[in-house]
Amino acid sequence: MGGRTMSAHETRVGDDNFKVEVLDSDLPVLVDFWASWCGPCTVVAPHVAEVAKAYRGKIKVCTVDIDEAPDSASRHEVMSIPTLVVFTRGKEVDRIVGAVPRSAIEMMVNRHL
Repeated sequence: MGGRTMSAHETRVGDDNFKVEVLDSDLPVLVDFWASWCGPCTVVAPHVAEVAKAYRGKIKVCTVDIDEAPDSASRHEVMSIPTLVVFTRGKEVDRIVGAVPRSAIEMMVNRHL
C-alpha cells in the first residue's frame, strides 16, 4: 500500500478491516477516501494528518485508498475523491467532497464530538 505518507495518528484501512476499524469504533471516525493518482487528494492529505494529530483521543482518522478498497468506496457511495466522511457508531453522519482547508475539516469533525 503505497503512494501516501501517513502520520502515526492515521490508520490505513482496506476492504478487509473497514468494519472493525471504522464501523465498530467507539470513537467518531474521519475517513479520507483517496487515490495515489488524485492531485486534490495530495492537497488535503496533510490537513487530514494535522487533524488526526490535533484530535487524537477524540476521533479516529482512517485513510482508504479506493483503488485498494473498491468495495468500501462503492458501499459508501464515494463518487469523487477526495471524500472525507465522518462515521459515528457505524453510521455516516457527515461528508465533504473535494479538497478543502483544515478549518473545514475541523468544523465537520467538531460537529460530531
